[in-house]
Amino acid sequence: MGNALFYHLTRSPAEQLLPVLIGKSLQAGWRVELRGADPTRMQRLDDHLWRGEGFLPHGLAGGPHDPRQPVLLTVAGQAAANTPSCLMALDGVQVDPAECTDLERCCIIFDGGDQAATARARDQWKALTGAGVTAEYWSEESGRWERKR
Repeated sequence: MGNALFYHLTRSPAEQLLPVLIGKSLQAGWRVELRGADPTRMQRLDDHLWRGEGFLPHGLAGGPHDPRQPVLLTVAGQAAANTPSCLMALDGVQVDPAECTDLERCCIIFDGGDQAATARARDQWKALTGAGVTAEYWSEESGRWERKR
């Protein structure tokens, strides 16, 4: 049974955190699904991941090599053909508790400057923990990422 890690962005954008989380997931031997709500945003993230520091092998869902992608960028409602062990959800995309329990890890990344996004993350926390999923809250409020209790 996987756990859910909530990342509360207050100092940096998701574009800065994602390469770190994806890199750690790949080091753990996991395939990753990066799921967003907007196809245009996912295209921008695709471009960002190709141009960032280091090499993060990935692809946008809908290509002929989707099952072989270590990291697959999807939009809510698309199936992840790469059989991920880790899901990273952006922009308020909901994660079903049953889906979370089938994964090694689920990362919910939300913008703390957006009240609606923060409210959705709280609702997601309640839904997941209410279904028995172990959850952790991570904050960058101090200037570095720290797990809060």
